[in-house]
Amino acid sequence: MKQLVLATGNLGKVKELSELLAAFDLEVLPQSHFKVSDVPETGTTFVENAIIKARHAAYITGLPAIADDSGLEVDFLKGAPGIYSARFAGERATDQDNINKLLKELEGVPESQRTARFHCVLVLMTHADDPTPVICHGKWEGYITTQAVGENGFGYDPVFFVPTEGVVSAQLDKSRKNQLSHRGKALQLLSTKINKKLGQ
Repeated sequence: MKQLVLATGNLGKVKELSELLAAFDLEVLPQSHFKVSDVPETGTTFVENAIIKARHAAYITGLPAIADDSGLEVDFLKGAPGIYSARFAGERATDQDNINKLLKELEGVPESQRTARFHCVLVLMTHADDPTPVICHGKWEGYITTQAVGENGFGYDPVFFVPTEGVVSAQLDKSRKNQLSHRGKALQLLSTKINKKLGQ
């Protein structure tokens, strides 16, 4: 079974990816398994940051690597929080801190101007010097509510309203969210390309 390193310490992402790639005879391991340190995300786009993380993990481990960079783009805020989604309210911000800041910035803004989308970019590199990484981009359209509701998910899920479902992301069950979400879409794209890239 071929090993693949996932450039994240998030075990939820490792589990999600392992399940999706189960049909490909791949063992997906978190970078923490190899004691890979986090690398500074110095890029200005989701694509750049995902490449930085994948290259670093591939370089340290010598294995093919997948990295994810994702975030929320709000039209009224000219694309913010964007690549800074996880630290919108500061370096050590909690999910709640970030939600509070977002709702404050959108205070009084009408629903029609609260459009937003989640982005997820997944990058697969066969080695650290791979000149042609596979890049898969998924996005999920919605808008920002005026208050947080729901118990599921994480990040901005409690304020991201999904028009097709009539609820916020945090009110969706996990399987439905995986079908609709930006990460789910990017993973589906990746699953169509992974065999060719890894020569399986």
